[in-house]
Amino acid sequence: MNEDKDIRKSRILIAGVVIAALILVIKLFNLQIVDEEYKISAENNAYKYAMLYPVRGAIFDRNKELLVGNKNSYDLLVTPMEVSEFDTVSLCRIFDLDKDEVVEKFAQYKKDRRKIGFQSLTFLKHISAEQYGVYAEQAYRFPGFSIVSKTSREYMLNAGANLWGYVTEVSPEFLKEHPEYKMGDYVGATGLEKAYEEHLRGEKGYNIYLRDVHNKVRSSFANGAYDKKAVAGENLITTIDAHLQQYGETLMQNKVGSAIAIEPSTGEILAIVSSPGIDIDKLANIGKYYREIVNDPYKPMFNRAVMSAYPPGSVFKLVNGLIALQDGVIVPETRFPCSMGYHYAAGKKLGCHAHPSPLDFRSAIMMSCNAYFCYAFKAILENRQYGRNISNSFNHWRAMVESFGFGHKLGSDIPAELGGNLPKTSTYDKIHGKNRWNATSIISLSIGQGEIGTTPLHLANLAAIMANRGYFYTPHLIKYAQALNDSITIDERRFAQRHYTLVDTTWFPVAVEGMYRAVNSPPGAGGTARRAAVEGLDICGKTGTAQNPHGKDNSVFICFAPKDNPRIAVAVYLENAGFGGTWAAPLASLMVEKYLKGEVERKDLERDILEANLIVNVPVKRR
Repeated sequence: MNEDKDIRKSRILIAGVVIAALILVIKLFNLQIVDEEYKISAENNAYKYAMLYPVRGAIFDRNKELLVGNKNSYDLLVTPMEVSEFDTVSLCRIFDLDKDEVVEKFAQYKKDRRKIGFQSLTFLKHISAEQYGVYAEQAYRFPGFSIVSKTSREYMLNAGANLWGYVTEVSPEFLKEHPEYKMGDYVGATGLEKAYEEHLRGEKGYNIYLRDVHNKVRSSFANGAYDKKAVAGENLITTIDAHLQQYGETLMQNKVGSAIAIEPSTGEILAIVSSPGIDIDKLANIGKYYREIVNDPYKPMFNRAVMSAYPPGSVFKLVNGLIALQDGVIVPETRFPCSMGYHYAAGKKLGCHAHPSPLDFRSAIMMSCNAYFCYAFKAILENRQYGRNISNSFNHWRAMVESFGFGHKLGSDIPAELGGNLPKTSTYDKIHGKNRWNATSIISLSIGQGEIGTTPLHLANLAAIMANRGYFYTPHLIKYAQALNDSITIDERRFAQRHYTLVDTTWFPVAVEGMYRAVNSPPGAGGTARRAAVEGLDICGKTGTAQNPHGKDNSVFICFAPKDNPRIAVAVYLENAGFGGTWAAPLASLMVEKYLKGEVERKDLERDILEANLIVNVPVKRR
């Protein structure tokens, strides 16, 4: 009985061993015979992968005009394990190299041979077509070297360098965080190139070749069955108008600041200029000029349009005036006196320029009266509705201002956008002491001075709000991305959402009328922006002269046109340029004229702006 039991156990054991053996044999058969993909990866020393680099997606303007394209480029690769004796002198002659440099590179390859293995490394980047031609005829003399075709960026117009950004070779630090990239790959480093890297970069491919026992490449593996084609990157269709962008940058030469144009009905950015910017030729060869650019005291890589927090100056009077109308502390017919400024304490005055007095709301905007908006601001903060509690009334005012987009990022797709600054009650509790401040303590906010900081993008958005009579669409740069199969990617429905201010839309026409008069009033009537007038365009605008502790005042202007059914809204901010009506207003109006008419007729004014060298007024720290 026990003997039968032992026999059964033995048979079960033998059956188990046989089954296990069969499973092992089947797995080995699959791994070694059937599953070639496993074989390829497991025995990679027997295979050579020739990388195929994708064409990077192009960048187009709103009218499908090419802005950033590609041109053929060649890199010289080396596979150190395949290199045998070669004519170093000839190689140096072809590529204009120093022999010691070549020797030094190979010494490093030898040191890192275990880590390198059979990898191909970039030996030279961006060799010329002429060098490529000479090398191709003599390639047999340089075993282990090969040429790979890539593309490099090509720019169609000398504009938008800060906006497009540049592409650079990945660094070791970058690779640690992005293992999907390999040494020798390129990546968008700034601007749209960086922000939309995933869409633009495409997908690498490769061809697989067999090596023989001497590690020589002999043939394609499996007749290319496991090769992978490179997939081109997606094209970006931007909201930019190429010709307006170029014109804006031309006008901004020798000036420090920004100019932004928006289509109010969509929030699409037509032009965005930060000056001084980067010359497009230097962007195309960023490696050569990088040190020069970063050491420039005017910081051309700094995008002032979205990164500088400036005091908005008198253009902010529009916001305070509208809040006062909404709160019912004034009506359009309310008049306030101005005796060369607002006198608010013994011997204290917030000054103003000479003009008729008293003024109503529309005239106060037209003439940019400081005193009027001091009275209006004080009335907001002393509104009985808030029990004359300064903290409550200030928080109400702050919430109203925030609804215009100030004090935070607008949520655009512009790389490096910042949110500016809007003070809180805690700001003034810290400065003056808790419950020890009032409306006159912070009266400078009434005219866009003091502790408020806004980017030029915020001001362009304010111009769009005025054009739309109370709402805005988030400003943005990209319409969509398009793959080679014409499929559309990038879902930006968030840009189609209207954002209403907390001021009722019924009040905006009153302010718009004041803006219209500021530009289009007859001579002697007191309009502060008459230099911005263009016959037939009905431009509506507001000047600003923002005080600046670092020299001359900043020149500010926002506008939109036409008055009815507006097609463009513009903000111009010029550092240390003085009165807003002198420089910012005419520059903005030239951009409006260019966009709406196609050509500029005011050639004398255009020449004045082009020849104006305002950069000399801007103090900089030189190294």
